[in-house]
Formats: sequence, C-alpha cells, structure tokens
Amino acid sequence: MKIGITSTIPVEVVFASGHTPCDLNNIFISAPDPEHFVRQAEDAGFPRTTCAWIKGIYGVLLEEEIDTIIIVSGGDCSNSIALGEVLSHDGKRIIPFSYPLKPDVAEMEIAIAKLIRDLGATSDKVADCKRQLDPIRQKLTELDRLTWHDNLVSGAENLLQLVSSSDFNGNPGLFSTNLDEFITQAVKRQPRNHKIRLGIAGVPPIISNLFEVIEELGAAVVFNEVPRQFSLPWGPQSTIAEQYTRYTYPYQVERRLDDIATICAERQIDGLIHYTQTFCFRQIEDILFKRKLDIPVLSLEADQPGPVDGRTLTRIETFIEMLQ
Repeated sequence: MKIGITSTIPVEVVFASGHTPCDLNNIFISAPDPEHFVRQAEDAGFPRTTCAWIKGIYGVLLEEEIDTIIIVSGGDCSNSIALGEVLSHDGKRIIPFSYPLKPDVAEMEIAIAKLIRDLGATSDKVADCKRQLDPIRQKLTELDRLTWHDNLVSGAENLLQLVSSSDFNGNPGLFSTNLDEFITQAVKRQPRNHKIRLGIAGVPPIISNLFEVIEELGAAVVFNEVPRQFSLPWGPQSTIAEQYTRYTYPYQVERRLDDIATICAERQIDGLIHYTQTFCFRQIEDILFKRKLDIPVLSLEADQPGPVDGRTLTRIETFIEMLQ
C-alpha cells in the first residue's frame, strides 16, 4: 500500500511495515502542470492565501489512490494539521507524527515507537531498514561533496537527488542503483567554473527555473540546506532516534542557523538565498537570518509554481552583481 507523507519522517518505519512511502510534495512539484493541483484545491474551497504546497498536496490526493497519509503535526507547517482534518473528513486515514518540541533522543524514541505501533511494524524490522538505508545516505553525502568540493554536480541535480531521499522514490534498491550510475557519470565530467558560490536555505523553492537563472548569471548553488537535511548527512548513528534527533528543520531556528553558518564557512559560500513560501510563518524567521549570519542574505519568496518573474529576476541579478 502507498502511504502518503507530507514532510520528512522516519521513513524506515514505513518500509518496515511493508508499505511504500510516497512524498506528496514530490508528486506535486514534478508534475507537468503543478498549478493544476493548486486550482483543484482552490475549487474545493481552499483559500487563495493558503500555502501553495498545502493546496498542491490536497490536489494530488484528489487524483492519486492514496488512502493513508502521515501528517507531520509538530515540527513542520501548522497548516498540515488543518489539512489532515479536511482529509480525514474526506475519508482518508490520517496518522499524525510529531517531532519533539526540542531535540531529545528519549522523546524521539517515544514518537517513533508510536509510529511503529500505528503502522504495525516492529523495532527489529525498523533497525534492519535503517541498516539498509545508511549506505544510500552515505552515497548522497558523496554526491553533495561532488557538488561543493569537486564542482561536478549542478545545484539543480543536487536538489533533485537529495530531496528524493525523503521517500527514496518508494524503492531504495532502485534508487541506490540509479544513484550509483549518476555518480559514476558525474565523476567523468570537467569541473564547473563559477566565481560566485551560493547557498539556498529554506524549503525547496517552488520556482521552476531558479537554478538555471542563477547559473546564467554566473553563479552556482553549492548548498541546498533543507534537501541536505532530508538525506541525514551526519553519517550512521547507533539508533534511528539519534539519527532523526540531529535533523534540524523541525526545531528552533537558532539550531538551523548554527548548521547553516558552519556549512557556509566550509563551502566558502559568498552569499545565501533564504527562500520562504508566501503565507508561511517561516517568513518571520528571515529576521534572524539577517541578524545572525555574517554573509550577505537575499530573501526570496514565491506563491505559485512557475518560472522566475521579472521582479525576482532583477533582485537575483542585483544580488549576484553585488557579490561580484
């Protein structure tokens, strides 16, 4: 059975239960016409001022045969809770998963144990799945190194591979094989030569051609903050609870900023784009990005899926020119 997920969760539990995880965000944004799903949700009554990712997920579920959804009810978007209530009224089975308020291994163990019970898995099978996924996550770390250190992988390619680690496209074995093939081809390339090195912090941008525009302007993205977090890049931990406790996105922004500052220094990043979705509470956190980080920060937001608009293009051009 396919089980929809609205954000990164301990995906090992879904695999251990014998089901297939399906990241609904990836289905939405990779569709030929993602705006179609947004219109579907608005036709169903979702307000125009609701985040497009939430509307996109709902639109996807109107068409996909997915009857069980894991909603991240703590540590992600507060709109997810209301989305879960609407989906429950629509007849879907909703399983909540909540990250602890603060990073704490003992509390994470409790949250994962509840998810194990809800899905009918066992702790032993979850541990087995973790051991199977650990080597794949290490390959993703190598792909990330090829992006920022060897300049062999583009920012867009980096994003696609890392963001897919939220569900491993439902098939870890095939995902691993395809990743091996990609890395084998990437190491044969000539290094890319861009004078300006950028990072993108925040949720994956809904803007379809952002990376291409950045490269056309003479810069390269060598750090995708949240997609990198999806891949759990700190290496295998002794338990699954320890592994997900180090995941920064669900917790206080201060913890994220410490991680971002460390990575920007290591990767010699010249400037950071902080992307937030229109109508998202994380736009408020942009204040702290400007206060706490000691590199130039460009704040970008977008509402609907689509290409870079004229105003955003001008702002990106000005930012890169200033860095140059």
